Amino acid sequence: MKLIYEKSQAGRRGIGVPKPDLPVPEVPQELARKSPPRLPELAEPEVLRHFTKLSTRNFGIDTGFYPLGSCTMKYNPRVNERIVGLPGFANLHPLVEDDAAQGALELEWHLQEILREVTGLDAVSLQPAAGSQGELTGLMLFRAYFKDKGEDAQRRKIVIPDTAHGTNPASVTMAGYELTPVKTDARGNIDVEDLRDKVDEHTAGLMLTNPSTLGLFDENIEEIRDIFHGVGALMYYDGANLNAVCGISRPGDMGFDVVHINLHKTFSQPHGGGGPGGGPIAVRESLEPFLPVPVVVKDGAGFRLEYDRPKTIGKVRAFSGPFGVFVRSYAFIRSYGPGLKEMSEVAVLNANYILARLKEAYDLPFDRLCMHEFVLSARSLKKEHGVSALDVAKRLMDYGFHPPTIYFPLIVPEALMIEPTESEAKETLDEFVDAMLAIAREGAESPELLHDAPHDRPVRRLDEVRAAKNPIVRFRFEQHPVEQLPVEQSAGARQLEAQKGA
Repeated sequence: MKLIYEKSQAGRRGIGVPKPDLPVPEVPQELARKSPPRLPELAEPEVLRHFTKLSTRNFGIDTGFYPLGSCTMKYNPRVNERIVGLPGFANLHPLVEDDAAQGALELEWHLQEILREVTGLDAVSLQPAAGSQGELTGLMLFRAYFKDKGEDAQRRKIVIPDTAHGTNPASVTMAGYELTPVKTDARGNIDVEDLRDKVDEHTAGLMLTNPSTLGLFDENIEEIRDIFHGVGALMYYDGANLNAVCGISRPGDMGFDVVHINLHKTFSQPHGGGGPGGGPIAVRESLEPFLPVPVVVKDGAGFRLEYDRPKTIGKVRAFSGPFGVFVRSYAFIRSYGPGLKEMSEVAVLNANYILARLKEAYDLPFDRLCMHEFVLSARSLKKEHGVSALDVAKRLMDYGFHPPTIYFPLIVPEALMIEPTESEAKETLDEFVDAMLAIAREGAESPELLHDAPHDRPVRRLDEVRAAKNPIVRFRFEQHPVEQLPVEQSAGARQLEAQKGA
């Protein structure tokens, strides 16, 4: 498939820009173009066909199974898009007065109440726009809480397990804390003995995903809670894996003081391209005074945005948060009903079904029932046949499936992290399992077949080391000789000809 620049034909055009009727102020010299823009020259049908054809090469949850571990790539129901597109939501100005936004504020308030119930905590801020921003906001609340108690200078350490999401240590550093890693034991839990040696009066708290990135629920969570609360430290729950426990168990009941919720994961959003996302935080009552402003509150029969919070950490995002995400999430939650228990039960069932069918063909680092996701290893394939987790992932593309997360968590060599979510039918799961089993056989019998995969994708395997060292992030004309393009009288063609001479 040619690039749109390679399809360019000099003098052809699909649009004419009208000249303005009113006088236009002269563009300042320092802002004026020195040469015409480098634009392709095509008629409208050619442009439309090019981008339509290009769009068919995108892979998304609407086109196929997307078992990307820890990312919870579930289907986003179309009704969500119908509702978020309603004029009263879509056309609402962010600076409108509270009186004119009662429907939107009521939706936000009800969403807050649902998230309080799901997490088992006392108050919610919808402001953070992503899980990573929710992490940072939660740690900022830690700082404000300990500063209010006069302990900010003393509490300098945050403990993180070696299976943590990569954003956790980044958030710790950005919040000004010191990172203290803790090991994982032989059953995939936090190593409690290692933990005891690292928690003292200088510890501010723990950041933990439960179930962990191994897809395992920590069997010692009550003991861990007692260790941290026993020294006056706080517990932070990374809600990336909340899809496993909704309506079954609650972070607040486990002893966590702050939770962030990935709305775009657990409660569905359009995926791809990095958004949209939402990362609200739920907190225990002792941390509520420090929440970002504004907070949506119920005032009699109405609702309003409250700013009068003397101990607040301030704003972490404009307005009250990513409103379109709230509408979709609220619609998704209401369609499931109270507790969302069925959602999590099916997600856990699907994951355990795939695990049971694959654990003989691949290595299983921790032989336990999993939650909503699990981690296998291609370690034996690598050792015996030279086939890596990357080879398995690339070959899976030939079978029409998006690869799972690979090489994470780092404590599992040749890791394959698989999360089916509750969206998929048993037939889809069986097709995926059959492909994974076939790949395991191919790896033992024909390793080169996997080394060269994918074989029938638009883009074959790239030199990833070279790409990392020498990234090319934009099209450059010098990579495609201008002789391929007809050169006639258009401004664009003259620009190409001038560049050729240069």
